[in-house]
Amino acid sequence: MTKVHEDRPVLPTQQDEVAAAGSVLFGGPLGRRALLGGHWLTPVRVIALVTIGMFALGMVQKVPCYDWAWFRGATAQYTHACYSDIPHLYVARGFSDGLTPYFDRLTGDMQYLEYPVLTGLFMEVASWLTPGSGSMQHREQIYWMVNAGMLMACAVVIAVCVARTHRRRPWDGLLVALAPAFMLTATINWDLLALALTAAAMLMWSRSRALAAGILIGLATAAKLYPVLLLGPLFLLCWRTGKWREFGRAALGALSAWLLVNVPVMMWAPEGWKKFYTFSQERPVDFGSFWLIISQRTGNPLEDVNTYATLLMLGLCGAIGLLTLTAPRRPRFAQLAFLVVAAFILTNKVYSPQYVLWLVPLAALARPRWRDFLIWQAGEVLYFLGIWFYLAGTTGGEGAKGLPLEGYHLAIAAHLLATLYLCAVVVRDILLPERDVVRRDGSDDPSGGVLDGAPDVFVLGHATRAPHDAAPSEGQRVDWGASVRD
Repeated sequence: MTKVHEDRPVLPTQQDEVAAAGSVLFGGPLGRRALLGGHWLTPVRVIALVTIGMFALGMVQKVPCYDWAWFRGATAQYTHACYSDIPHLYVARGFSDGLTPYFDRLTGDMQYLEYPVLTGLFMEVASWLTPGSGSMQHREQIYWMVNAGMLMACAVVIAVCVARTHRRRPWDGLLVALAPAFMLTATINWDLLALALTAAAMLMWSRSRALAAGILIGLATAAKLYPVLLLGPLFLLCWRTGKWREFGRAALGALSAWLLVNVPVMMWAPEGWKKFYTFSQERPVDFGSFWLIISQRTGNPLEDVNTYATLLMLGLCGAIGLLTLTAPRRPRFAQLAFLVVAAFILTNKVYSPQYVLWLVPLAALARPRWRDFLIWQAGEVLYFLGIWFYLAGTTGGEGAKGLPLEGYHLAIAAHLLATLYLCAVVVRDILLPERDVVRRDGSDDPSGGVLDGAPDVFVLGHATRAPHDAAPSEGQRVDWGASVRD
């Protein structure tokens, strides 16, 4: 078996045919005489600059809405596919009137802000930076610009964290930076805050800093609910390796951080604090889910959909747990993180267009192969266009042009099938680790931290390996994929 050169970064243009073909635009794949070090333009800096450039293109895509479509009825912002919640909620959630989220009651049916506490703070800080004078349209435009600037910083953090999580694969961060769906959906809502904290948590875990990772997961969960799901894969992997102390630190850090942010609001504004949770529970079947297809096709409102969705999610989590504990080689943390968040998205009763952001950094770490990544992104871009053109037809009144119901169902199916395809490829990599491009250089689990190279102490249905049979340690790894390539 071939020894691994630990100090050399993996170059996608030498391993990935799509990356190699795309590199022709910039002079072709790197050769053996290429200078890889000693220049200020390091891979991480390149990825940060590309992220800023792509984010700016996403802002340009919103220009028709920024100029007029957000302010002249609903239909125009859908026909131009440039909708964003940000300017609308500036007024609708009381920020333009100086109301304090969770504490001040809103007029209308919503009553209180329906976002987790840390996201509410993010929205409030942006409102403090927005001038209180001028026309309402101008203030909404500035509010969106302020949020876009803050979200751009989050986007850079996400891409840089992904680039640094797998030490020898910094160029995988380009998958995040160049993802079309990332560019198109980044400023629809405030999801990038939770993503930045989650990406930082995974980076900390990869550096064996379990407490810091847990604290960041707790903060991310205080901004969006889904990051708490990452504790599930960590529990399973620490069970398989016996790393209970590290898992305990991560879980304690997550709980402490979440409580630190939430308890003050829970105590002094309980009604406002619980609005997010009651809204999520009471929300009916909505756009983007396969539940919507069933409901619209059958004409039934699908009573008890929360129960069905929860049971389906639990079933998929059980399957992921069984896969983790029975796989011949322990799955990588990023693979399981992707699968559990994908399961949540697929079973949820609503799929907003920006939810694709949750999966982009996880997909880049779980399956950093351009062909599969772009197939998935194509399905997500189809859905992005489909929902806006469908809404253009339903909000434009009689005779409005837009995507018919059947076409919208096809767009939902494209998103579902593309996500399932990527899940299937990740599961295949787990069952056939020699197909895993991350492990092809002899690595075990670059994002695993204390799990990387650790011996198994519990494998369901298999004898555990003795410590001397464990995966090769740092500096001693061998190229598991050499036989496959040769």
